[in-house]
Amino acid sequence: MLILAVLFRIAAADDPKLATSADAWPSFRGTPQLTGVTSATLPDKLAVKWKLDVKEPVTSTAAIVDGVVYIGADDSTLYAINLSDGQVRWKYKAQEAIRSSPAVAGGTVFFGDQDGAFHAVDAKTGEAKWTFKSEGEIISSANVIGDKVVFGSYDAFAYCLSTSNGSLLWKFETAGRVHASPAVADDTVIVAGCDEYIHLLKLPDGTETSKVPMGSVTGASPAILADKVFVGTYGQDVLSVDWKSAKIVWRFRDEDRQFPILASAAVTDKIVVVGGRDKRLRGFDPATGKVLWTFADRGKIDSSPVIVGDRVFVGSTDGNLYMIRLADGQESWRFESGAPISASPAIVNGALVIGNEDGVIYCLGDQ
Repeated sequence: MLILAVLFRIAAADDPKLATSADAWPSFRGTPQLTGVTSATLPDKLAVKWKLDVKEPVTSTAAIVDGVVYIGADDSTLYAINLSDGQVRWKYKAQEAIRSSPAVAGGTVFFGDQDGAFHAVDAKTGEAKWTFKSEGEIISSANVIGDKVVFGSYDAFAYCLSTSNGSLLWKFETAGRVHASPAVADDTVIVAGCDEYIHLLKLPDGTETSKVPMGSVTGASPAILADKVFVGTYGQDVLSVDWKSAKIVWRFRDEDRQFPILASAAVTDKIVVVGGRDKRLRGFDPATGKVLWTFADRGKIDSSPVIVGDRVFVGSTDGNLYMIRLADGQESWRFESGAPISASPAIVNGALVIGNEDGVIYCLGDQ
């Protein structure tokens, strides 16, 4: 078991393409490929360093850059908070609830709101740089690649805007709402939509090169590992798709526990970790889809897991944040937040930030 744990630690931390840097968590899943893996380290046991009560539910996942936490809430406010002490630096007021997770790049915070507005805000001052209006609510989190930012909207479009001024570079119409966040690899934008397809688009101009039928709608964001995409669906499936050949490699469904999967996967070259509304967190072999282990929870898992070395952290609607051993899926620690957690962890060296549906934002770290 010790050997397995060491192997998983190496797999999760050593490949820079799989993991975000240790000192920043710049977007929803950490990397443009939405891998949900960090090279940061956390103590074996975590304690509350600070907490902030914003009174309204927090389902947005935090971004952490340069010692500042950026996080949205249902009170239509984006908060900038000192990572060190939990003091609020500034607040930015949108029109409606913020459930889109912010992305931070080039000194700008990008996010959408329930009114369909997409915002670019100065990361230091909290002043608006520009806004762009879509025709549907935006829960999809932004993905920033160079001078472009891509996201989806409930108006059925995937959008690509200029990061500098918010001008529309292109938009692509699907046949259903776009709840999930787009993933990006090799100048390809991968959009999993509510029209039951995975769409492969060219980043420069939005041209569709191919699409793959999933057999169901999805609210989960696709995670990319080399030439494979991993995504769960509302039809209870976990899929592995070869996005370069546009073919499904494997499909998993638990026939005894058929519940939707809304959480996004965390992926390394050794394991794919996915949670579902069947109250299960599973580890899969990326190549074959074989279930390596199953962790039984007491609540639905809409929170997307994050892999940290040989551990995985995930929230649950039972109000707990769980630490699970990556080698065998056994629980090694939990934190009781007092309310359901559907947001996902944001992690940098020594600190984990997550909000719950009572509106409390926690920073956990050294005791």
